[in-house]
Amino acid sequence: MESALTSKGQATIPKAIREHLGLKPGDRLKFFMHPDGSVVLLPKRPAAILRGIVKSRRPVTIEEMGEAAAAGAAANALPRRR
Repeated sequence: MESALTSKGQATIPKAIREHLGLKPGDRLKFFMHPDGSVVLLPKRPAAILRGIVKSRRPVTIEEMGEAAAAGAAANALPRRR
């Protein structure tokens, strides 16, 4: 797919790409430049779309958080060299 650049530096995003990314008029876009020269275009989504992604659970105490962090760190620790 291709698109021409106008004298104002604007380009039309092909319909198939807009549909794939779920873009609508007025949506914001983010561009990422990689060291190899490639560029990635992604829709900018508000943080509010993450609401409800994680199911609510019982409240956790600070002690339980510390125990879980310690257990995770121990499980991911590299074996010591001798």
